[in-house]
Amino acid sequence: MSPTTRLRWRRRLRSLAALLLLAAMAIAVWSVLPEPTEHVPLVHVSDGDSLTVKQGETGVTVRLTGIDAVEYRQDCARSDASRWPCGREARAALVALAGPGPLHCSLGAHDKYRRTLGTCRTAPDAGGIDIAAEMVRRGWAVATGDDYLVEEAEAQAGRRGIWQGDFTRPADWRAAHERPATATGAIPLDR
Repeated sequence: MSPTTRLRWRRRLRSLAALLLLAAMAIAVWSVLPEPTEHVPLVHVSDGDSLTVKQGETGVTVRLTGIDAVEYRQDCARSDASRWPCGREARAALVALAGPGPLHCSLGAHDKYRRTLGTCRTAPDAGGIDIAAEMVRRGWAVATGDDYLVEEAEAQAGRRGIWQGDFTRPADWRAAHERPATATGAIPLDR
């Protein structure tokens, strides 16, 4: 191979290495950027993991991702075996966390009930509370993936919320108390 050919190949390899480095840097920057959030007024809290926000002139039901809260009609047992309305208390906890709004939500896909899946915070930056994480930390919901396992362990160790006694996991409770699926998508607002 001639010296000129070797020089060309070295230049090509350097250019390729520089291009790969730029691509890796772009991917790294893209992966740490926060998801775009929407500043949305809170309209209604349905239960411990669902709420309605106003998006434009339409109400959108948002199901908080990564958690499953006890159902509104669900009861739990305390350590002394007495029954208590844990579903109603879970809803009250979400009402207190969300406050009067507005919320800062990253909205995504839809579930089988046509609810919008999303994550919501009380403020747009890291100073805002991740509502789903706090619901799990306070013991009103269980983690459905890896995102909130630490918070679930904290709640369980502290015997907070539903962890203070026996409860049926929300998915199992819903299966035992099945009701027809209803469309809970967009809700026109009279405001």
